[in-house]
Amino acid sequence: MKEDQNSKTAFGSQTSRDTHRHEISYPSHTWSLEMLLRRLKAIDAKRDDKFASVMGAIGEFGPFQWRLVALTFIPSILSTFFMFSHHFLLTAQKPYCNTSWILEVGPNLTVDEQLNLTLPRAPNGSFLTCLMYIPVPWDLDSIIHFGLNYTETCKFGWIYPFAHTRSLINEFDLVCDNEVHKENGQTVFMSGVLTGSLLFGFLSDKLGRYPIILLSLLGFLIFGFGTAFVNSFYQYLFFRFFVAQASVGYAICSASLVMEWLVDEHRAQAVILQHCFFTIGVIFLTGCAYKVVHWRLLFLLGSMPIFPLICTIWVLRESPRWLMVRGKIEEAKKVLCYAAEVNKKTIPLNLLNELQIPGKKVTKASILDFFTNQHLFKVVLAVGCVWFAISYISFTLSLKMDDFGLDIYFVQVVPSIVAVPARLCCIILLEYFGRKWTLNLTLFLVTFTCLFLLFLPEELKSTIILTLVLAEFSMAGTVSIFFIYTAELLPTILRSTGLGMALIACTAGAISSLIIFRQTNTQLPIFFCCLCCILALCFSSLVPETGNRPLRDSIEYCSRDSIESKDRSKDAPKILMAEESMSDVGTDSEVTKNTMFNAMTFKPEADSLFNMSLEVPNRELPVQLPKDQPP
Repeated sequence: MKEDQNSKTAFGSQTSRDTHRHEISYPSHTWSLEMLLRRLKAIDAKRDDKFASVMGAIGEFGPFQWRLVALTFIPSILSTFFMFSHHFLLTAQKPYCNTSWILEVGPNLTVDEQLNLTLPRAPNGSFLTCLMYIPVPWDLDSIIHFGLNYTETCKFGWIYPFAHTRSLINEFDLVCDNEVHKENGQTVFMSGVLTGSLLFGFLSDKLGRYPIILLSLLGFLIFGFGTAFVNSFYQYLFFRFFVAQASVGYAICSASLVMEWLVDEHRAQAVILQHCFFTIGVIFLTGCAYKVVHWRLLFLLGSMPIFPLICTIWVLRESPRWLMVRGKIEEAKKVLCYAAEVNKKTIPLNLLNELQIPGKKVTKASILDFFTNQHLFKVVLAVGCVWFAISYISFTLSLKMDDFGLDIYFVQVVPSIVAVPARLCCIILLEYFGRKWTLNLTLFLVTFTCLFLLFLPEELKSTIILTLVLAEFSMAGTVSIFFIYTAELLPTILRSTGLGMALIACTAGAISSLIIFRQTNTQLPIFFCCLCCILALCFSSLVPETGNRPLRDSIEYCSRDSIESKDRSKDAPKILMAEESMSDVGTDSEVTKNTMFNAMTFKPEADSLFNMSLEVPNRELPVQLPKDQPP
């Protein structure tokens, strides 16, 4: 009896241990199987990516890539002089009507005496800036004794006796009735961004990244340098329009070139560092604007370094990805061999010969594909809505900061200083959490700060300013992350055009922010910021994760849902059989992997780089690769 009881006890304990072990090992068979199946498909697709194999042979980040990235950083710094110097050129200047006519009868008058005799005063005792006494043919003693009574507008122009710098205000008399022209500078710049986004994006996809980068630098040189020699405010607006086009054109083309030359996380790191250098350029511009006394010198400082840059631009090479999708395989091989030579590497001949476009060529594409291709339309629509929301929030926060009457140098330099560490932190977050989760994190932080601003009373000025700085910190990371996200979602053949359309959505958000903020003095703009945060979170959840995936080159892909639903319907019986076999027989982890691997039917030709779905697998489940297998 004791032996039977002991055997039953042992059998029961063994059974409980087996049951417990079974529960721990297989908590959710269907979930783990599907995750592993998607992961294996992604590995198979990456294995078929011949371009990634060639880039691995060249060296993922060698001297050639360093030189490429460095040459794109320098113009990013200089572009800030053409994009943001306008804010420092419109600083407040105290104007007075030009009444130099009185010096004909009193040449020894001081400036204060001249103003006191010829300008009327306001009720608070200050001189009026837009009115003057009508000149009379009297001598100085009569003017002093009887005084002047009749006024008129300033018909001889204005003087600025207490101005310490030369700005657009005192250069072109943008005061009194002419003050409305100050707003034209921002309007013209927005118009340049709108037209340049479409024009340069279209030209970049048609002619290549390299020639459009050269064209943008020539735009900086001609129109940026020429701005320093304009003779009227309308000439200044004309040059500013084309400078805005060159700025947005360079931003689009340089980002596309860097993204297409680099692989994996090097893409994100390079773009984030480029944004950091752009922010450093804003800080450098602020320091120069504080020290430089003449506005023309600012444009000369930003334009002069463009001369040596154009002389060294030959070091850059065209994007091999763009050359491949345009059918220029031999040219793509030449630039890849040049990069390998600079990195002191050798590309295996058999690997180079395999570098071709599988299936039918994708050399033809147009902007209409964003509307005719259903999946691409959904992606661009979601991306555009997120960019509209991000731009609205960013501009509203900047306008809120300006609304407190803070010094222009403080408003520009403090958000720029906090933006650099914010973007550097994103490098680590992107590596561990991917694009989508990092974007959601930064958007949640922005939402929290906007909600906090919504309930802060106006009397707590210091607290509001601190909260605005924290919001700018989060927004800097959000902009960089989603810029990378957008560039990776778009196909190579339409990447620059898609980035241009995203910038159009940004401009629309900025214009909406300006209109709403100037129409109301309430907290309504901040409330709309909260709504935009929710909008951005909703639409960003619709786009797929792109981390650790090769860039998409063609527009010929289907939606993930249709493909995966078919795959699940085909593989459902096999998956169920695999689950039953695992639940009936206690197999080890290697047998489990083999069972799941055999349950999937591989189709490498359909899942290659140029034909695979845009959706990417979940990155959380690691898979061990053989040591001799390239990642």
